[in-house]
Amino acid sequence: MGNPIIGSEANRLIGQLPHKECVIVQAHSEDVALVFGSMLYRSGQAFDFVYFPLSGFISLAVTVEGHQSMEMGLIGHEGMLGVSLVLGVDVVPLYAVVRGAGTALRMSTKEFKYVLRNCPIFQSMLDRYVCVLMAELSQTIACTGFHDVKSRLARWLLMINDRANNDRFYLTHQILAEMLGVQRSAISIAAGLLQHEGSISYSRGNISVLSRKKLQAASCECYMAILHEYERLLTPTPA
Repeated sequence: MGNPIIGSEANRLIGQLPHKECVIVQAHSEDVALVFGSMLYRSGQAFDFVYFPLSGFISLAVTVEGHQSMEMGLIGHEGMLGVSLVLGVDVVPLYAVVRGAGTALRMSTKEFKYVLRNCPIFQSMLDRYVCVLMAELSQTIACTGFHDVKSRLARWLLMINDRANNDRFYLTHQILAEMLGVQRSAISIAAGLLQHEGSISYSRGNISVLSRKKLQAASCECYMAILHEYERLLTPTPA
């Protein structure tokens, strides 16, 4: 299963709140389905809603004219979609698509701003989450420039495993190629190597993580670097 620091049935940001603020957040939210492949936002749109995934995961990606899209980050039950609203930015910076089906708590931007004004601990936690997400995006840029496809694929599979909270998930070679911004053939080679090493099994888009230890050994250091940021900034301090 996924890393226990990220793995949880509830959204981590909400689950750490004191009871009073948790009640306020939930009272202003609604349960919605995250449908695989659905586009939640395109870059440049205005935010209508923010999402707090409970299960499944959302891909944040960037597009450049003449090139295929490339994934910059993943949001699962460790985070939220729409955190730039905390900074007063109402326009979507990256497009967001559901890569893992699940459920989420959804809140209108109006309700979200009201909750922030009335939940100071929630506000403080989301301020820290902004820092974590910025670190993740920066690390992804460095990872794309300096690391090979196999180690990058291993990193993304670990991240997906954490957020899906499941050792089995569905992602085709084409989707993985779009996520990493590489050719489909490069994913086929990298996935074949990981399968040969016993890290994963892969058949027609069905991926099973057989050994997180081996997968982490195949990954670049970027996976642990971001995990440490989550631990440092978002893990509750013992009372």
